[in-house]
Amino acid sequence: MKKQTLFYPLTILLLLATLQRASAQTKPAYPPELRTILNNYVGKIKPELEKAAAHFAQKQDSMQLKAFVFLLSHMKRKWSQTYFWVDSNYKKVAFNELEYPDFDSSIRAFEQLKQSHYPIHPVQNVEYDLQNEACTADMLIENVSLAYTDWQTHYPTLRFTDFCEYLLPYRISVEPLQQWRKVYKEKFAYLSDTTKFKNAYDKITQFTNDCTSWFDNTYGKEQRTDPFSRLGALNLLHRKKGACEDFTSLGVFIARSLGIPATVAHIPYWATSSDSHFFAEAILPNNVSIPFEALSKEDVTKFAIPREPGKVVRYTFSEQANTLANQVDKKLIPPGFLKATNYIDVTEKYWPVQNVATPLFKTTVDSLKAAIPFVCVFNKQRWCAIWHGTKQNDSAYFTKMGKGAVYLPAYYQNKQLVPAGYPIAIGYNHTQVLAPDTLHTHTVILKEQDRYLKYRPLKKYQLYYWNNSWRLIDTQTAGETSVTLTFNNVPKNALLLLVPEYTQRKERPFMITEKGERIWW
Repeated sequence: MKKQTLFYPLTILLLLATLQRASAQTKPAYPPELRTILNNYVGKIKPELEKAAAHFAQKQDSMQLKAFVFLLSHMKRKWSQTYFWVDSNYKKVAFNELEYPDFDSSIRAFEQLKQSHYPIHPVQNVEYDLQNEACTADMLIENVSLAYTDWQTHYPTLRFTDFCEYLLPYRISVEPLQQWRKVYKEKFAYLSDTTKFKNAYDKITQFTNDCTSWFDNTYGKEQRTDPFSRLGALNLLHRKKGACEDFTSLGVFIARSLGIPATVAHIPYWATSSDSHFFAEAILPNNVSIPFEALSKEDVTKFAIPREPGKVVRYTFSEQANTLANQVDKKLIPPGFLKATNYIDVTEKYWPVQNVATPLFKTTVDSLKAAIPFVCVFNKQRWCAIWHGTKQNDSAYFTKMGKGAVYLPAYYQNKQLVPAGYPIAIGYNHTQVLAPDTLHTHTVILKEQDRYLKYRPLKKYQLYYWNNSWRLIDTQTAGETSVTLTFNNVPKNALLLLVPEYTQRKERPFMITEKGERIWW
């Protein structure tokens, strides 16, 4: 009996050892980078990440595994900026517009919901992808697998880095995290017919034309009432409408579903107009890029930026080491795109550019001496930081600035932009620092000009010049038939701004040359 008693524990121990060895032999081999990521990750979706990692490791396809590692390596700073509804007791009220067959029916359902839970209000919510339960193994596996197959099928000569940046990503901006790729691939499958659409140009031209028949551009017509910062891929198909940044995303989602690497390009602020602009870019092998508007009936080869952009940036999925936000504390950077870490400057692809050197004011303030110089454009009656530069002695240097605009050097101090020098006009053939000469003035006659200036009877017009702020010169009232207004004591070599009493903040600054010519900026 004693021998039998010893035999059974020994048998169990041997069996456990055998099972452990078998488990070790079948456990997928992870590259060190992936193992480090998974070991260091703490969060509720770890089982999903482990499941996806095991899937790609067991496939024994090193490139798909490498693509998965790329996504995982750059997901830590990706998030969704969404919202949810709560009642007066701050109790969450469940509602998902995608559960309804169309947007109209979801609106009707929401109106009923508001009545039964009145009052309700939205609460904005930021959820990082690595904490988001929508980030499932199935979503990650489907995204990588479909993107990888498309890469090998359509553009096998595309660099792996470009595949990762522009075809592989499952998101574009801060839209809701959704499993969209298969849905789009099925909806736009008709564009895969190679007998009709032989290349990316054909496919992009076709779908940008097609989208105009079912997707509504709401820019300038309709303000979104919900607090979505960006619409998700499935919301775009559901709502069938959106602003500039939304239909640009639509174009990128469609392109990627067709195996065309694509991303968003951004003009943060127009340099000679108001607001900003988004458009899409397809990124093909051999550094070929195809810019396109997602809602356009034009041939894609006719795309052109219509006016001075100041800067054009292209967004990537990965962080770019040379972005300012990757070099300094974000508190030192003005609000806007410069706080992002995933963009590259592509201005010279779309507009003539020039490196700019401009004098800075002398200062005895230590914080200003050490401050980063920014360069601003005038947009909607305010100076907006559009790029950053370096200082040497008493000058600031800015690279690849779009020609045909006026720029103001500035520092960012105490959450405000502070002028650091006089405006500098970068023409196509001439550069001029606009330091107002208050000792030498002249009389300026401002005539009406199509698209720029039209006088309204009996309305007041104020003329300003820039000298670290807008300083009033004089106010004149237009007569019943006025086509000109005359202003005296106008400083020479000044940047000027004429503001009517009915302003919509779209007026453009201008200068008067020695010959009396008016140049708008």
